[in-house]
Amino acid sequence: MSDNTACAIVYADGVVNKQLLGDLIARPLSRLSLPKTQKSGGTGDKNADKISKTNAKTTDKSDKENSSQANSSEKEFLEKALLFPELKTADDFTKAEKEILDGNSLLLVDGVAQGFIVGAKLLPNRAVMEPPTDVTVKGPREGFIEDVKTNMSLVRKRLKTPALRFETVRVGKRSDTAVTLCYLDGIVDENVKNSVKKQLDGMQIDNVPDSSYIAAMLSPRKHSIFRTVGTTEKPDVFTAKLCEGRVGLIVDGSPIALTMPYILTEDLQSSEDYFISPFAATSFRFLRCIALFIAILLPGFYVAAQLYKIQLLPLGLTLTIASSVRDLPLSPSLEMFVVLLLLEILKEASIRMPKYVGMSLSVVGALVLGETAVSAGFLSTPAIIIVAFSGICLYTVPNFVETGSLLRWLFLLVAGSLGTLGIVIFAAFILIYLVSADAFGAPMLAPFSPLVTHDLRDTVVKYDMFSLTDRPRLFHVKNKTRFRPPNADAK
Repeated sequence: MSDNTACAIVYADGVVNKQLLGDLIARPLSRLSLPKTQKSGGTGDKNADKISKTNAKTTDKSDKENSSQANSSEKEFLEKALLFPELKTADDFTKAEKEILDGNSLLLVDGVAQGFIVGAKLLPNRAVMEPPTDVTVKGPREGFIEDVKTNMSLVRKRLKTPALRFETVRVGKRSDTAVTLCYLDGIVDENVKNSVKKQLDGMQIDNVPDSSYIAAMLSPRKHSIFRTVGTTEKPDVFTAKLCEGRVGLIVDGSPIALTMPYILTEDLQSSEDYFISPFAATSFRFLRCIALFIAILLPGFYVAAQLYKIQLLPLGLTLTIASSVRDLPLSPSLEMFVVLLLLEILKEASIRMPKYVGMSLSVVGALVLGETAVSAGFLSTPAIIIVAFSGICLYTVPNFVETGSLLRWLFLLVAGSLGTLGIVIFAAFILIYLVSADAFGAPMLAPFSPLVTHDLRDTVVKYDMFSLTDRPRLFHVKNKTRFRPPNADAK
């Protein structure tokens, strides 16, 4: 400073905008001088402490008050003089330490008891782009990134209402990750919001590298193969769910946002369904539903038909399969197991390998290895066709790939052990489990079980926009009206 007052800026190198600190902090401070305050009580009689202990205590108290007033005036002067928009004070070392590790800077001025937190973060971020897991032909193409502030701005961009609330909770003893709770005040179910917030406050974990950690800890059924928390990478989907009365979570460092409550029919829906005609959206949803059943059940039914009930297949197809598997050394169950295992290995390898190697690996695995195995009489052509078709059908519902793969293995095991009876029994067991499972007050098979007639308009069947004037009644929202048709007032 111009009056030779010592100053210091403490920051973590690599996460701070040094140019901004120089332009808005260092340069203004070099031209300033702290106001001189006149202190009283410090020039009294030097022998006052020998006269009376009472007078000494009074003098010390006066010195403290004068010092406090001086610090207050200097603090106010600095707050007015500094040109930084994000400026707040730190009273203790713990708060200052957290702010520095979070990417902010700490300004210390000699003679001022408090430090100043300067928001000059410069964290490395990637650009906002279309998410790779949810590609659409029609509709918005923006996707969340790993910065929580950017993700919050993408949500605010689409919901310009004072009812939108953001509440930030710090989770992680070591990572101190910011988890932002999002909801619309006056619409959200307070019970769900309070339940989620209570669980966030009670989480004891060292590090939160991704939102999947939060989803796993929020899940009421820890060992279920079915997820109970919705996920999305698209801000338009996230804001649409908030408008339905749900609660959202944005985790710093993760491009995947969470939504609660979650129901199973969400996986059959795509964001593009709301930007095309309801007839096309309905047909696409039925197609996804059929493809999902084919992906899960087709390998098991093929094995059961060969082992137990060959009459399930038409006669011509039976003769073709019989000629293909006549000289195979493996049983139908073991053959299907080997082909499925080969498919999973190729999938994992193609994901983990570099892109320029992944294409060659796919060609070698799909064409060379498969053709060679058939020519050598190790595998049959129908088995490879069925597994390939099952894998393609499974990817029509991307959010259900992990659960669908596990279910396909389980149905294959029961089909090889008990045949079609095992498939029916296991399907009934899965159905009973889904009927009884719920999360945050919403059953997973709703609105089919329990039956909510009003909410059936946006499940497998997609009604037009004018039939969706009310929000889903399943979520117990406060404000049930979504929008009012143009001719509603005239009627």
